[in-house]
Amino acid sequence: MSRIGKLPIKIPTTVDINVTDNNVVVKGKFGTLERTIPEVIKVEQTDGTLIVGVTNETRTNKALHGLYRTLINNMLVGVSEQFLITLELQGVGYRASVQGKSLVLNLGYSHPVNIDMPDGIEVEVVQNTTLNIKACDKEQLGLFAAKVRSWRPPEPYKGKGILYKGEKILRKAGKSGK
Repeated sequence: MSRIGKLPIKIPTTVDINVTDNNVVVKGKFGTLERTIPEVIKVEQTDGTLIVGVTNETRTNKALHGLYRTLINNMLVGVSEQFLITLELQGVGYRASVQGKSLVLNLGYSHPVNIDMPDGIEVEVVQNTTLNIKACDKEQLGLFAAKVRSWRPPEPYKGKGILYKGEKILRKAGKSGK
């Protein structure tokens, strides 16, 4: 049995959860999330906790057991607290701004980069070079942050690019002079 899957999930008081046969719907103050689960995973709700189980224990089912327990836990945390990823722009002239439902980045190209923000994702710009991205769906949040970062990944020579907060870049020595 999965060690992660065995752990019970505590349901926050501000969250409503509805478990049907193959569907889990979670509603909280930051939104509503829905996920379809496989038939081998069973979810039982008992006074304030969720217990995720598996019908038969094969290697694949054990892996799914831990995975879906974590996914359901992330749904509960997301709708009650939201997830946050902070990106930092490092480079001369690099800056960001939010205009309506799009994120505008100046990254040293001849044109500004416009990225449409999906529903459920909020972007806050701090000091022109720091982006705080918030969402209740951890999966969508990570994909959007990776999409923004893909426009200027950090490079090892000057350290310029879009970095996650706290990320360290391994710097390389450039050409050696004669």
